[in-house]
Amino acid sequence: MDRPGQTGYMVLNEEGAVLSSSGDLENDEKFANSIMGLLNISSHIDLNDTPKEGFKKLSIVYEDHCYIVCLSNRKYHIIKKKTPHF
Repeated sequence: MDRPGQTGYMVLNEEGAVLSSSGDLENDEKFANSIMGLLNISSHIDLNDTPKEGFKKLSIVYEDHCYIVCLSNRKYHIIKKKTPHF
């Protein structure tokens, strides 16, 4: 983990296969399937209100941690990190 607060990462191909993973997300196929389902749902959001190229970054925020999903080079890069407590 090379980012402060990062507790895990995962890289998926466009079909949802895990290419690499580490930390809290290591070999978590169930999580990969859940993320792919969420990404599939996000592609059906009203396209009149969203850009045609799709999302650039998707954040899923909980009280003590968050997931950040980005698409780059036809791969989904996902990190899990702790959220700061204020």
